[in-house]
Amino acid sequence: MSWLISLLVLSALIFFHELGHFAVARRLGVYVEVFSIGFGKKLASFRAFNTEWRIAAIPLGGYVRMKGQDDSDPTKTSPDPDSYNSKTPLQRIAILLAGPAANFGLAFVLYFLIALGGPQVLSPVIGSVVEDSPAAAAGLKEGDRILAIDGKTVTTWDEMSDVVKRAERTIALQIERDGMVENIAVTPKMTETQNMFRETVYRPMVGIGSAGETHALDLGLLGAVGYAVDETWEASKLIFISLEKLITGAVPTSELGGVVTIVKITADASESGWMAVFFFAALISVNLGVLNLLPIPALDGGHIMFNLYEMVMRRAPSEAILFKLTIAGWGILLGLMSLGLYNDINRLMQ
Repeated sequence: MSWLISLLVLSALIFFHELGHFAVARRLGVYVEVFSIGFGKKLASFRAFNTEWRIAAIPLGGYVRMKGQDDSDPTKTSPDPDSYNSKTPLQRIAILLAGPAANFGLAFVLYFLIALGGPQVLSPVIGSVVEDSPAAAAGLKEGDRILAIDGKTVTTWDEMSDVVKRAERTIALQIERDGMVENIAVTPKMTETQNMFRETVYRPMVGIGSAGETHALDLGLLGAVGYAVDETWEASKLIFISLEKLITGAVPTSELGGVVTIVKITADASESGWMAVFFFAALISVNLGVLNLLPIPALDGGHIMFNLYEMVMRRAPSEAILFKLTIAGWGILLGLMSLGLYNDINRLMQ
């Protein structure tokens, strides 16, 4: 059942992406011939809004096929006024941006719903103190609850950690211990550690670990909006940084995951409740939005690049160049998908 839920979630994310393209294309007077969830053989279809809506056999994506626009052959154009290529470059860019924008918008909505449900966060309670660390020297103990740093209230472990990581001097902690409030000064020490990408980094640390205590965030309507904006932005930054690390080789290609990994993570999340499903769905939705903006021919970003070229140069790229770049783009995509699938299979066999 969890795997079925994960496939439905992935299909829903693809649907919203393509719905963004569909809505703006129709708004600009472009005839949409096909709206497909999945690739390959058609499994089911119906007609509505003068468009064929179909479900295809391979659930690795989807597409909206507009009149005069064909990703497999960019030379297939139409001069009709209701065709995609009869629109101005700016209008085409609007259609192309609508898909990723729909993914970012969906992620915002999901994070907003998570916020309204009261997401669980780690409380700033110390669970362990490293021997001979700044925390041990300052007298911090297991069970201490950090209330404020340098007079600024902290309510989560992440808030406390962020302050410590930026510290350049001694910081003043206000803690609660055995029902009493105490003030303790501690000087963070530059310490070798690993970041989330398993890179060796040096950053200020005091030598404490979390007790694992959690509490629900009590957010009002405006707080939920702020939470959704922050989480969508942070998820976008994380994906951009991950891509940069992957391209530069800081993160090995073996870490790349494919659709199997996505489905498995979502399936595992479904066993932890709706909030976990919403969280991973939001992250994957942002992922789809970011990846589709990459300037790779056959992706939205590649088409945007071609239209920007036409706007600047006052002429479209030649059909020969478009065809060759599109084939190259598909080669890159298929290569990445194959690598992701290869890694997925390796993980399943371990």
